[in-house]
Amino acid sequence: MKEISLHILDIAENSVNAGASEITIEVIENIKNDTLLINITDNGKGMSEETVAVISDPFVTTRTTRRVGLGIPFFKAAAEACDGSLSIKSELGKGTSVSIEFNHSHIDRMPMGDIEDTLTNLFIGYPNVDWLFKYNANGDSFLINGKEIKEILDDVPLSDPSVINFIRNQINDGIGKIRITE
Repeated sequence: MKEISLHILDIAENSVNAGASEITIEVIENIKNDTLLINITDNGKGMSEETVAVISDPFVTTRTTRRVGLGIPFFKAAAEACDGSLSIKSELGKGTSVSIEFNHSHIDRMPMGDIEDTLTNLFIGYPNVDWLFKYNANGDSFLINGKEIKEILDDVPLSDPSVINFIRNQINDGIGKIRITE
């Protein structure tokens, strides 16, 4: 994967596949500290300590449809190539938290990519999940809460074209006001 947003999509879909009903995606850019931190937390089924210990191995996966799981190993390798790291905390029955840190200015750090489109697709593609997205750049922040949007919409589906446009515009405007250019 060539963009961080695609890695976020992969991890978020892992959370959905783990039965999560609430997923928080947090992106924190800090130029002063030269860091880019991404946290993805869910309330899914979680993993055992043994699984967490080996999940970075590309030949380990919890899926039954294939024998390899490349998402986490590739994301970890991308972070480590930029003097960063990937850590996973998980508890069976309670959920999982994946934290990825990059050296923001590292020449090999992949671009963020189209995070706005990635998030819109997650909101629309998985309407039964309560998404919370937090974006912080040098202390300025933006938040979009899918649960609140669904409560306001009442019976209007997230897949309604006007709702899709609203969500996309909210994310674009919110991030656009504070995003650090790459």
